[in-house]
Amino acid sequence: MSEILGDEETLTTPLQQIEIKGQVLAALDNAPLPGASILEKGTKNGAVTDFDGNFTIKVTNENAVLVVSYMGYTAQEVPIKGKSKLEIVLSEAADSLDEVVVVGFGEQKKISLTGAVSTVDLEDIKVNPTSSVSNALIGNVPGIMGMIQSGQPGKNISEFWIRGISTFGGGSNPLVLVDNIERDINELNIEDIKTFTVLKDAAETAMYGSRGANGVILITTKRGSAGKIKINFKDEFIYNTRTITPDFVDGLTYANLLNEARITRNEAPIYQPEELEILRLGLDPDLYPNVDWKDLLLRDGAMTYRANLNMSGGGPTSRYFVSGSYVNEGGMYEVDKSLKDDYNTNANYKRWNYRLNADFDITPTTVAKVGVAGSLSKRNSPGLGDADFWGALFGYSPIRTPVLYSNGYVPAVGTGNQTNPWVMATQTGFNENWVNKVQTNITVEQNFDFITKGLRMRGIVGYDIQNRNNIQRRKWPEQWRAARARDANGDLVFTHISNPSELTQSSNSSGNRLEFYDLMVNYNRSFGKHHVGGAMRFTRDAFVQTVALGSDIKNGISRRNQALAGRILYDWKNKYFVNFNFGYTGSENFAPGEQYGFFPAISGAWNIAAEQFVKENVSWLKLFKIRYSYGKAGNDQLAGGERFPYLYTISELNGGGYQWADFGSDRSYNGMIYSQVASSNVTWEVATKQNLGFDIRFKGITANLDLFNEERTGIYMQRNFLPDMVGLESTPRANVGIVKSRGLDGRLLYQKQLGEFIVTARSNITYSKNEIVERDEENNVYAYQNEEGYRVNQSRGLIALGLFKDYDDIRNSPTQNFGEYQPGDIKYKDVNGDGVINDGDRVAIGATRRPNLIYGMGASATWKGFSLGVHFQGAGKSTFPIYGKTVQAFREGEWGQVMKGVMGDNRWISADISGDPSTEDPNASYPRLSFGDNRNNFRESTFWLRDGRYLRLKTLDFGYKLPNSLTNRIGINTVRLYVVGTNLITWSKFKLWDPELATPRGEGYPPAKSITLGISLNL
Repeated sequence: MSEILGDEETLTTPLQQIEIKGQVLAALDNAPLPGASILEKGTKNGAVTDFDGNFTIKVTNENAVLVVSYMGYTAQEVPIKGKSKLEIVLSEAADSLDEVVVVGFGEQKKISLTGAVSTVDLEDIKVNPTSSVSNALIGNVPGIMGMIQSGQPGKNISEFWIRGISTFGGGSNPLVLVDNIERDINELNIEDIKTFTVLKDAAETAMYGSRGANGVILITTKRGSAGKIKINFKDEFIYNTRTITPDFVDGLTYANLLNEARITRNEAPIYQPEELEILRLGLDPDLYPNVDWKDLLLRDGAMTYRANLNMSGGGPTSRYFVSGSYVNEGGMYEVDKSLKDDYNTNANYKRWNYRLNADFDITPTTVAKVGVAGSLSKRNSPGLGDADFWGALFGYSPIRTPVLYSNGYVPAVGTGNQTNPWVMATQTGFNENWVNKVQTNITVEQNFDFITKGLRMRGIVGYDIQNRNNIQRRKWPEQWRAARARDANGDLVFTHISNPSELTQSSNSSGNRLEFYDLMVNYNRSFGKHHVGGAMRFTRDAFVQTVALGSDIKNGISRRNQALAGRILYDWKNKYFVNFNFGYTGSENFAPGEQYGFFPAISGAWNIAAEQFVKENVSWLKLFKIRYSYGKAGNDQLAGGERFPYLYTISELNGGGYQWADFGSDRSYNGMIYSQVASSNVTWEVATKQNLGFDIRFKGITANLDLFNEERTGIYMQRNFLPDMVGLESTPRANVGIVKSRGLDGRLLYQKQLGEFIVTARSNITYSKNEIVERDEENNVYAYQNEEGYRVNQSRGLIALGLFKDYDDIRNSPTQNFGEYQPGDIKYKDVNGDGVINDGDRVAIGATRRPNLIYGMGASATWKGFSLGVHFQGAGKSTFPIYGKTVQAFREGEWGQVMKGVMGDNRWISADISGDPSTEDPNASYPRLSFGDNRNNFRESTFWLRDGRYLRLKTLDFGYKLPNSLTNRIGINTVRLYVVGTNLITWSKFKLWDPELATPRGEGYPPAKSITLGISLNL
């Protein structure tokens, strides 16, 4: 709203020199708004208010209209109407206190929320040009924790959790609902999303009963609105490189290290001095090659292309939104250019998305909504697959064989992943993986205001299908291996490794179907200062596998869930809020009598800023709300996807039966056993959650902080440690585990407008720590070896004290029972003090591979048509072990490259080899080399534990919106050009590969570093 107060003074100045003075105030507290923008409508003539909210502007028309705007407030158009003095009062925009948030029972004003809810600013996550929505969430949304799994196109998705991991039993992933139906978040076109809400505590997830324990994500897609057609187009060209790719030592360095590994253990060297010289000079590339396989197999970069087109509009009785998108991600594998017309062995990924949402007013009070969406994707890989590609790249040393022998023979040291990496990447055929999804839903909404105001009903029917097809086309060239010596004529001596194989084809497929039903009745009504609301909701879904069922009858039986949920809410004057939710849900996973459970939650909030004494004394405080919730939610996901644990399984006893024949004859019959005993009392895990939250808003600052505590009981697991005297031939299942977790999440947002210059700064943090309170495990002699009392998936190993200095150090130290060891080998701590180092000295070390801390911070600024933004994302409280053939040199003999940097700057070297006693440093960064598996050194310990902390410059973006005076001439509303850098810099103590992957070997496709050029149009 706005109020305009004139002084009745008649304007006598010439029309070209009309001077208008005024002041801009905030409606809530009548405070002046400095930096408000004043613009004469239809012109470029403008002004800005000073510190006291005052402004002066000269206009050229006594009928001029001033457009007054200020960030966070509703813009107003103010006609002059013959006045020279104006007082303009702006109301706060509805994007804060009156903002509508999508929750489980529909929409609710943000001010009335009593639970822990995070809403996502879609513009923040759209900055990241990724094809997978999950990749844009980490570090942007408080409460969400995660890490990317791979950088490979089609597999570059993030594993994520809401408030960390609270169970070691079944699944820990949240429930994701798109338009109220469970769907894959990573198959969604980000441009189709209208709202994105994260439900974190029991007050918001209790209604999902046995499926809400891990949190819930609610996504709604865009719909049309009445009016002329709106067309939006976005086009992006992305150049991808890799963040961190491991490097390997060259052939000569490798050969010298290989010799040292044998000599230092009193074994003969593999390469003689004259052979090393031949290798150094490159005189015989057949027998002494020096191949940089990484440079040969991997491109420096690859292109990605993304395009999106959507249209919306409608008339008085029908509205529509239709969209289509395409993404083509190029892989970074080199290909054989001679095969380019036949097939592609690169790791390319393509996906097509489409969506149609249409709304129809059947009657003035009845609306029908139809949604049809789908995607088709295709992912390529080399014939032997991606895992073997990286295994060969990391395993095939630079001096094993050349790419091809000089006579044209194809070299190899073995079959499978020990094939020549170039052959594996380009000459073994190719794979295609196709995924086709079709999603449909029909919604009918009925307004019953004619019965009683505020009564609504909604019904949804959904039907989704998915089909996967994997086609393998394999071939194999004839392969040879040359002995490392020539015959008397100087010719190569070959051993035949494998015969050639012509191109063959095989395929497999899978498919599934989802049926979903939802009926909900809502009631919301205000009576003066009182507001009451309530809802009842019934849902049922059935998910069934439809292709590749096999012989197990269970595979053809639908996975069914159904639930009845309800809510009652009340608030008075937007000050005091009370909310009660419940879910009464059932799962087909459990026995009759155990299938249903009741999951209640209660929550309340107090908006202190609405109290009169606060308004009078702290008028600048717009919002200060305290929230608390307590309740329960469940999890019916069983470990390994197991089903029907309440049913027993009977199988034949092979090799042990009954003989019914006379002596000398054979009438033997196998007996029957319980191969799996029934566990009829198994039921869901129950999460008891508490949340204490604070919401604050003042002077452009918005802050939210939530402290949470959760106890997960009844965690499903196998009883592996029952005594044999029980007489069971299988392991029963039971709900015997307990995990406690606690932590915090929050965000801070600051917005400031200074004339046409708008600045935004933001940050968020999520910290979670869990502890196993109880689980089924054997009674260890030492309590520190129990899993109870430690984190879920806690790293464990020996405590390394450095390296043995000399043989006196070995004699004076406890005996290590892991094989032979010498000076320069790893020395371990005798934790239990028994004078022997063995597995009894293994303890909890470090933290967990998955980070317990995720945070993000960024800022953006706009001025006229220009915009600049930066966002950092980091992780902490994470450690992971490293091991494998490239980390622990020569662990698998000559199979395995040696990674650059893995040995540090001061590895241990015997003085007999180096000629310098100082190289026998007990504090060296790498132990004495060895050839083959060193049982003493290559144990999980703090020596091989690495810090997974990192800070990443996630996005840096710059854009320019062309002036409307230019774009309107060609019939376009807006045109924006932009450039975005993604994953540009990573700061981490760990340097060997990307720390976010936290993989022990580093043998995988690194995440992408990219530069994006884009254009967006609005017609």
